[in-house]
Amino acid sequence: MDLKQVIRDIADFPKPGILFRDITPVLEDPAAFAVALDGLDGLLAGLDYQRLAAIESRGFLLGAPLADRHKKGLALVRKAGKLPRETVTERYDLEYGSAEVEVHADALVPGQRVVVIDDLLATGGTAAATGNLVRRCGAEVAAYVFLVELEFLAGRERLAHAPVFSLVKYA
Repeated sequence: MDLKQVIRDIADFPKPGILFRDITPVLEDPAAFAVALDGLDGLLAGLDYQRLAAIESRGFLLGAPLADRHKKGLALVRKAGKLPRETVTERYDLEYGSAEVEVHADALVPGQRVVVIDDLLATGGTAAATGNLVRRCGAEVAAYVFLVELEFLAGRERLAHAPVFSLVKYA
């Protein structure tokens, strides 16, 4: 199954001039979701890591089943103010303004090798901030894994310190 045929293109979302790659049809179709998870599973094959760090929110949908398949722990990376225990926070710049991501302070341990996972790599800002968060916890980014990569936005350049894998690429 070609996931590009399942992923829906939405013009002018969230604002005029943007072509949004909507992965919800992949999630809605059990066969397509299985293909996506199997493909991501293949990208993880052979990687030495102890934990996945899934970025809110669609990264959770991919990270949780993969963590289960690989018998690895799952750290949740969320927007600021959403986690109930002590957190480590990373602030990063957006095109207009800034944002923050957090992880529980005890979710990652020094020396641990962590795979950062999300649904989409665009400019790489959130993934880079998550990588910084992982390193601030004393852990190491083993790799970045994405379902979709928008190559023309060159987000992987911001993630040059670790391997970057993506299942579906748009040039």
